Amino acid sequence: MLLAIDVGNSNTSVGLFGKDGRLQFLASLDTDSRKTADQISIDLMNLFTLYNYNYRDVTGAILCSVVPPLNFMMQKALTRLLGKPPMVVGPGVKTGLNLRLTVQTQVGADIVADAVAALEKFHPPIVTIDMGTATTIGVISEGRTYEGGLLLPGVNVSLEALSRRAAQLPDISLQHPKALIGKNTEDCMRSGIVYGTAGMLDGIIDRIREQFAGQELSVVATGGNAPVIVRYCKNKIVYDKYLLMEGLWTIYQKNK
Repeated sequence: MLLAIDVGNSNTSVGLFGKDGRLQFLASLDTDSRKTADQISIDLMNLFTLYNYNYRDVTGAILCSVVPPLNFMMQKALTRLLGKPPMVVGPGVKTGLNLRLTVQTQVGADIVADAVAALEKFHPPIVTIDMGTATTIGVISEGRTYEGGLLLPGVNVSLEALSRRAAQLPDISLQHPKALIGKNTEDCMRSGIVYGTAGMLDGIIDRIREQFAGQELSVVATGGNAPVIVRYCKNKIVYDKYLLMEGLWTIYQKNK
């Protein structure tokens, strides 16, 4: 079995793949850069117990992280738990992507995993949207070429900034709005962030489509905030909850 871990700014996703490549479970932990290797090991052991699997059956691990301060402890924990170090998505790892960037090492490991998985399911040109702490948009063209992308504040980051900087605006959670036009402060905020983000994504997708005139553009979205936002977009966007995890599985197979 393969243990796949994606360390994000807010949450750490832990997935376990069986020998057939099927995801056995997908769990989420808080990302805390203060945790020691022992604490991380205990968290992982508790997840295996919770889902009734034995960590001793794991034959390999792959780590994808956008939180550098946590990388050493995470690798140390996995090495201690599994008896060998994990594969780390980064420079030197085969992905099958041609990165058309001025500084290739600056592309996030999560963005790479999303792109690799998207190429297994869709024909280029492809737009990938990952909606977590930040909203990352990637563009993939023919020849498995990652052209680059856009980085935007995540939905929750925008909501927190709005509440923090405006004295009379409360903290609210991300939920489906009752209507386009809100009738109270919370409804107005919720409609603004959901419809505003959806409209922003539609505008960006339309502009990217203009770059590929005459070609059918595939758009796939993933990340914790995507299910709420995508349904309000006018463009056809496929939501894939497991996109990043499947990308890690594919990368591991290319390198093992």
